[in-house]
Amino acid sequence: MSGALLADIGGTNARFALASSDPAVPALLPDSVQVFSVADFPSLADAARHYLDRIGASPTDAVFAVAGRVDGDEARITNHPWVISAERTRIALGLTQLRLVNDFAAQAMAVSLLQPSDVVPIGGVRWNGWSGDGDRTYAIIGAGTGLGVGALLRRDGRYYPLQTEGGHVSFAPGTPEEIEVLQRLSGEFGRVSNERLLSGSGLVNLHRALSQIAGEDPGPLQPQDITAMAREGDVRCLRAIDVFCAVFGAAAGDLVLTLGAWDGVFLPGGLVPKLMPWLAHSGFRQRFEHKGRFSPTMARVPTLAVTHAQPGLLGAAALAARHAPVAAPASEVSAG
Repeated sequence: MSGALLADIGGTNARFALASSDPAVPALLPDSVQVFSVADFPSLADAARHYLDRIGASPTDAVFAVAGRVDGDEARITNHPWVISAERTRIALGLTQLRLVNDFAAQAMAVSLLQPSDVVPIGGVRWNGWSGDGDRTYAIIGAGTGLGVGALLRRDGRYYPLQTEGGHVSFAPGTPEEIEVLQRLSGEFGRVSNERLLSGSGLVNLHRALSQIAGEDPGPLQPQDITAMAREGDVRCLRAIDVFCAVFGAAAGDLVLTLGAWDGVFLPGGLVPKLMPWLAHSGFRQRFEHKGRFSPTMARVPTLAVTHAQPGLLGAAALAARHAPVAAPASEVSAG
């Protein structure tokens, strides 16, 4: 096997693949994708070595997209204890070059390669793909172990992925019920960010707060317990998912306003596929559009759930093909 080594590292899973050796067509090599639990390895280097030994590959270059802020040579995974040094990891794996990028730089670059068949519109506004040669601005917000936020700008035929820590902006309640939720969570956490609600642990926080408001003790639960009980008709779990989707829509709409992302917002992340049975019929789109004097403008902006199996790895392949330095807050990548 040949091609650059790719990784998409979150707080729960470490995904690896090899990139196609053709830089003109960024893609993942067939059958090279493998997924491991980050809890099974003491370091990223150990997980990557395990992957390379399993598939028998010896790449020279790598792009690792990590769910945390990249600061020079170092990255800290926000929702996992790993601290990653690019240079020490490069040496441990015998690589010539290793680049660390924020995971939402990779998610943003994946958007440049997605087709309409890789997304499902939430609401009635469809996306026609990369038609025409004009400038575009897209927002990316994805719920998984944490809440990732980024953007992709196309200017004069070049792509600029913006990596941010926008998942940690303050939660702004929009209903009396959400104000009560905020009061409960602020008593527990102090400051309450959007990630405290819009993530796997956030869904648990939200369910617990709603249960406490109702005078109930839900006991210890995992996100999958809540979605499973919702499928069985549990009223409290269904309400937690409804509020989650509404807050998700409001946050996505706020991001579009902040970035001027009138061309659309993409919704990747591990939680999105699990919530698809409810997302389209929830308050997501209503809260997304409900932006006062800008509501008519928001009604024309597509909201797109990403169904591509590995968008983070696909974006890492795009970055590997273009050899773009993206450790800074904004990076310039040739569209080819």
